[in-house]
Amino acid sequence: MSQSETTSRTGGDVPGSETPASEVKTALTGFIHDINERLQKQEERLTMLDRKSQIGRRPALSAAASEDAPHQKAFEAYVRSGDDDALRGLALEGKAMSSAVAADGGYLVDPETSETVKSVLKSTASIRQVANVVTVEATAYDVLIDHGELESGWADETSASTETGTGQLERISIPLYELSALPKVSQRLLDDSAFDVESWLAGRIADKFARAEAASFVNGDGINKPTGFLTKPLIANGSWSWGGIGYVASGEDGAFPITNAADRIVDLVYALGAEYRANATFVMNSKTAGAVRKIKDADGRFLWSDGLAAGEPARLLGYPVLIAEDMPDIASDAAAIAIGDFGAGYTVAERPDLRILRDPFSAKPNVLFYATKRVGGDVSDFAAIKVLRFSVS
Repeated sequence: MSQSETTSRTGGDVPGSETPASEVKTALTGFIHDINERLQKQEERLTMLDRKSQIGRRPALSAAASEDAPHQKAFEAYVRSGDDDALRGLALEGKAMSSAVAADGGYLVDPETSETVKSVLKSTASIRQVANVVTVEATAYDVLIDHGELESGWADETSASTETGTGQLERISIPLYELSALPKVSQRLLDDSAFDVESWLAGRIADKFARAEAASFVNGDGINKPTGFLTKPLIANGSWSWGGIGYVASGEDGAFPITNAADRIVDLVYALGAEYRANATFVMNSKTAGAVRKIKDADGRFLWSDGLAAGEPARLLGYPVLIAEDMPDIASDAAAIAIGDFGAGYTVAERPDLRILRDPFSAKPNVLFYATKRVGGDVSDFAAIKVLRFSVS
């Protein structure tokens, strides 16, 4: 049997024979080509599957939405360690707001934290819930109010028209004041990656701001804070004039009258003009609400009714009730119950930015966070709010 026949039958070289180098190189090249081809097919398959998985996915809402993540990470780095390089880089690249570095050395919080604070403020039992809330970029917000009657007259075809009186426009300026909070935390806690520093910071700031705002919208004296509606002059509704809040007397000093207490609530409702009653809301604190909900009409029916669904406010004579704990208790001459269209009667003006300044030196070993925002508030329509004053007259 020849050597070639032996090779063909055994499928290999005869022991001792040598394979040429060119054949080895060719075989190796083919093997590598085969691997590359398989890898390319696998990559194409994965790419196709990835594209299919993207079908139906919700796209980013805006370019700003995709930029929130780097700003949030940069802000977290600043809060935890004071590293502001990333924040400065974002500001230089134009990925953050142009006012990223505050004049007094603070930074705008990331959008997620800012929205957390805003939502907590909105959900707090405060006049903010029912007031007209506007966002401004200036240091004050001006409201133009026409509180005069525009006169009119009747005429026929031949009679000359006579001149009528004009309305009275008044400008109410609402300055914005700086509201601040100064929470602190230990550096050791900040170093703990399991600690959600942003949620903690947002919660503490929101709590401080909400309580300060709620108090000032009711009782603020207007000195470096908003002006509360109860700090305006109280004028008996029968002789009410612009610039004061009209009141109805309870008829009893520091209490409801023993008989016909429900009549005082009805009188208060109808002291408000018809154009304001459609959107009216009662405002009182919990202690006053406890006394009011015991009042019955002449037929023995309670004036107070609880909300029919979860989240709905209680109602008094059909009008929603806002429980604001900064309202005064029932006492001598106290204006403990208010009703009004606060969307027309009270305006809250605020700037949209919230700033944070990190201070690791003043309270070592703790770190202070100085948070500031600018907000103002004042009565914008004196006819839209009335109060029940617990006095004889």
